[in-house]
Amino acid sequence: MISMNPATEELIKDYPEHEPQEVDAALDQAARAFAGWRETPFTTRAGLMHEAARVLRDGAERYARLMTREMGKTIVSAQAEVEKCAWVCDYYADTAEEHLAPERIATDASDSFVRFDPLGPVLAVMPWNFPFWQVFRFAAPALMAGNTALLKHASNVPGCALAIEEIFHAAGFPEGTFRTLLVGSRAVESMIRHPVVQAVTLTGSEPAGIAVASQAGSVLKKTVLELGGADPFIVLADADIVDAAANATLGRCINTGQSCIAAKRFIVEDRVADQFEEVFTARMKDLKVGDPMDRGTDIGPMAREDLLDELQDQVDRSLKEGARLVTGGQRLDRRGYYYPPTVIADVKPGMAVFDEETFGPVAPVIRARDADHAVELANSSALGLGGSVWTSDTEKGRALAARIESGSVFVNGIVKSDPRLPFGGVKRSGYGRELSRWGIREFVNIKTVWIR
Repeated sequence: MISMNPATEELIKDYPEHEPQEVDAALDQAARAFAGWRETPFTTRAGLMHEAARVLRDGAERYARLMTREMGKTIVSAQAEVEKCAWVCDYYADTAEEHLAPERIATDASDSFVRFDPLGPVLAVMPWNFPFWQVFRFAAPALMAGNTALLKHASNVPGCALAIEEIFHAAGFPEGTFRTLLVGSRAVESMIRHPVVQAVTLTGSEPAGIAVASQAGSVLKKTVLELGGADPFIVLADADIVDAAANATLGRCINTGQSCIAAKRFIVEDRVADQFEEVFTARMKDLKVGDPMDRGTDIGPMAREDLLDELQDQVDRSLKEGARLVTGGQRLDRRGYYYPPTVIADVKPGMAVFDEETFGPVAPVIRARDADHAVELANSSALGLGGSVWTSDTEKGRALAARIESGSVFVNGIVKSDPRLPFGGVKRSGYGRELSRWGIREFVNIKTVWIR
């Protein structure tokens, strides 16, 4: 399993994959650990989870540098990711017992209530773009609920995958409660079918989600899927255009544009479209592309060369279909997988950059006749993860939020994940929720108890 530095195209390390017998042993260990972990008091679990947060913060520089070297995110964003992971650990350490407290319901019984009991070992199939955060946002609630966790991470971030296991070990979690398995995607189906695994969560592409859901469905196991996004960024005519353009730049280029909830379709009312395009383009041109270890860098390399090639193909096809290139649009002639901040205008439905998820710093600008047309354009996508509305009239923003088909809508703010709020999508962006009390209840048995 090869770890490459996308900024230099140099080999970091070649990690040996786990053999099938090692995977079976880890699964059996997770089952044995579950027997004791499920009976562990919340206070004990919380103490260990707070300790995991401390380990993260104490090692923040090392973990951040590891992420930057393995997948190219800027060192500033990598450090912020470590802190966010510590936050989600602290959040669930403090709230899990309340979120999972039995709920009494008045019936004809002497006593009737609902319990939230853990399911057992849960398999997580995780992506490379937020190599720590995606794992911790699953692991913190799953472990606090009393489950054990098995991680199959993306093949290009094996160092991060092993480091996460080390964090839980250093925090004092019992052996087997969290295990990293260095295996390829072809090993996933056999793990899903293994009788030890009780549920599966995946963050990744739509094809990967379909495969995992099909495999889990064939053996009747619960799944949560967080798939791609083509998030609309709606700018109404009454918006503060300078502020909207600044946030559009941030929302599009966070993590070099490699985020499911990055703003990906900029739908602007026609009356202000020229002004927005001008200000937005100037902002995008000002971004510094360079060494992700440099704290002044805004845009690092893309994580892999095949991802860069796919993005270039989407841009090329859209231009052939009649879109207009405003800035960028060609891979940078330098070592590393660098793509410049790119703005494409005159984009319409049917073009690649409108219909497909663009996983990189490419921003299509789409003109809308009015607010109703903007919502129509926003909803004319097979994906529905997040979206935002920019307006000086917050009541109008509230009304439009109700009509947008997505798992979240932010009015005058970029879409982000927050441990206190549920996170997930609709349509082909997946199903189920992570984070908040809704997330911790995904992998529990919601059990009715009736007593006379």
